[in-house]
Amino acid sequence: MNKETLLIELGTEELPPKSLKTLATAFYEGIKTGLEANDLSYDDIKWFATPRRLAVKVNGLIEKQSDKIVEKRGPAVNVAFDADGNASKAAQGWARSNGITVEQAERLVTDKGEWLLYKATVTGKAVTDLVADIVVKSLNKLPIPKPMRWGAERIQFIRPVHTLTMMYGAEIIAGEALGVTSNNLVQGHRFHHRELVTIDHADNYEQLMLKAFVEVDYQIRQDKIVAQIKEVENELSLVGMIDKDLLDEVTALVEWPVTLVGTFDEDFLNVPAEPLIYSMKDHQKYFPATDQAGNLVNKFIFVSNIESKDPQQVVFGNEKVIRPRLADAEFFFKTDKKKTLASRLETLETVLFQKQLGTLKAKSERIAGLSGFIAQTLNENSEDAYRAGLLSKTDLLTDMVQEFPQVQGTMGKYYALNDGESEVIAQALEDQYRPRYAGDTLPEANTGCAVAIADKIDTLVGIFGINQAPKGDKDPFALRRAAIGVIRIIIEKKLALDLNELIAKSIELFGSKLTNDNTAENVIDFIMGRFKAFYQEQGISVDIIQAVLAKKPTAPLDFEKRIKAVSHFSTLPEAETLAAANKRVGNILAKFKGELYSKFKEELVIEDAERELALTYSRIAVKVSPLVEKKEYQAALSELAGLKAPIDTFFDNVMVMSDDEAVKVNRLTLLNEIRGSFFAIADISVLQ
Repeated sequence: MNKETLLIELGTEELPPKSLKTLATAFYEGIKTGLEANDLSYDDIKWFATPRRLAVKVNGLIEKQSDKIVEKRGPAVNVAFDADGNASKAAQGWARSNGITVEQAERLVTDKGEWLLYKATVTGKAVTDLVADIVVKSLNKLPIPKPMRWGAERIQFIRPVHTLTMMYGAEIIAGEALGVTSNNLVQGHRFHHRELVTIDHADNYEQLMLKAFVEVDYQIRQDKIVAQIKEVENELSLVGMIDKDLLDEVTALVEWPVTLVGTFDEDFLNVPAEPLIYSMKDHQKYFPATDQAGNLVNKFIFVSNIESKDPQQVVFGNEKVIRPRLADAEFFFKTDKKKTLASRLETLETVLFQKQLGTLKAKSERIAGLSGFIAQTLNENSEDAYRAGLLSKTDLLTDMVQEFPQVQGTMGKYYALNDGESEVIAQALEDQYRPRYAGDTLPEANTGCAVAIADKIDTLVGIFGINQAPKGDKDPFALRRAAIGVIRIIIEKKLALDLNELIAKSIELFGSKLTNDNTAENVIDFIMGRFKAFYQEQGISVDIIQAVLAKKPTAPLDFEKRIKAVSHFSTLPEAETLAAANKRVGNILAKFKGELYSKFKEELVIEDAERELALTYSRIAVKVSPLVEKKEYQAALSELAGLKAPIDTFFDNVMVMSDDEAVKVNRLTLLNEIRGSFFAIADISVLQ
């Protein structure tokens, strides 16, 4: 069967750059799914995307579906005909539905009987007859949150559509989508090639577009940008700040990347680097540059969509644009420094945190109280922590942060140092928001840890305290991120803190504002749920996590030690048997309605296997108890692994549910003691 290349391209107005990659891959997946659903095999498939197009190219696509033999079984022969051999109404109806007569039907004979059979060959459809429908269905499924209409039509898409190209080799596939009829004309570069490009064959798509100053391959275009930045770095001894999200966005903004370097007034470097960086990255989509030591320099790297004959004019234009942005940052910085952070405290009374929970001033005071409590627990300076907590939200009222919200906390640090606050307090102001996202850095010092934890716990307790827990995907106060942040800080910074104590103190600080009587329990349960996500991301299996969750340890460091212990135990050869034994014992005890003895009674031992298990356990228990007390769980479980052999022998030779009630209760008491030693660490029966 012949094969050819399939090309599908949708030409549009400029697509949202942050959505381009998502749209392109979704379109690709839709086409791929459609081809496979129609049994159209191919060699490979690839997506393309530029600011003004989404495209898919399929290499080695077969020209038509394979023919299929269709078989439809009809009524049994003994039902299809009466005694005189006349076809029944059922047989006639079945035959008509298949476009034949009863006499034309074949017979299907099996060892279970004989039936009428319709057999026909269905000719496969050509690619050219199927593609248009596949394209329409794929476009309809694209993730477009806010479609728009244009012109007089009621057609909706993310941006106005100008061209549609569907080609199989050199053949134009007839069809229509989004009000546009398919042809072989596509858009070239908006400035360098204003006329439409004629695609003579699907194979030539990329080459023809290059002649029209369009690099349609998203990844190649991005690689070119990175390579050009590297050239600039080498030439000028700079280091470009290549942020992955920004790189993706810039790649989605240009069709013909040309990387250039601009300069700004060196005096702007007297402003803290962070707002300058955010201004360049977020507002202008520039890549800031540093020297080899990591210090910001008065250079910026940008990617133009034009290959100018006079690139200096392009550079000059971008320098002109960035200057007022940086000037704003400079002005805000100078103005903000005229007023101390402490003097802004009262103004926080005018800013609402949440209607039921009060103002940012009230929140700051609660954070201060909880920060001081945490610092005291950690044997740190509680006065520093209290002060940092009190000032934690004051930079939100500065002009700089209101213009650049991303630098909240960071600017607090600079302004605190300007005010004469200690470096510890200043750093804590920046650290309060960490970690901001998965993989982000943690607070540097314990004072910063105290403020960061306090801020997150206050939000968790407050929102749960007014019965506004997250529902589904909706989490407007980012409580999931806050819970994960608390877990990460405590575990990774090895802080001896208990969540119950933190939550109780936070509830106390809220006074009468909370209306949920189950706040503490709800918050603990919520954070426990985040432990599961936290450890799953590390590759820890769900059964190990569930084994520890059964104990509900509220000190994250303790949780961590138990996870490591159970993870190690699960690798031991004894683990499977002991997990099964624990599960068996749990099931037996669940059915027992009587009372166990306070301790195992040696005088009631009858069987040798029972005696051996009791003796082995007594020797092991003496070692295990102090290990558990010292939280050396891994060592404790390793000791308990020594019970495998006597437990196996016990269950093989001893009837637990003896007819003698005293003996039965005594055996159950022994098994319960053994199970309790394991359960002091985790419920290992879950590993079964």
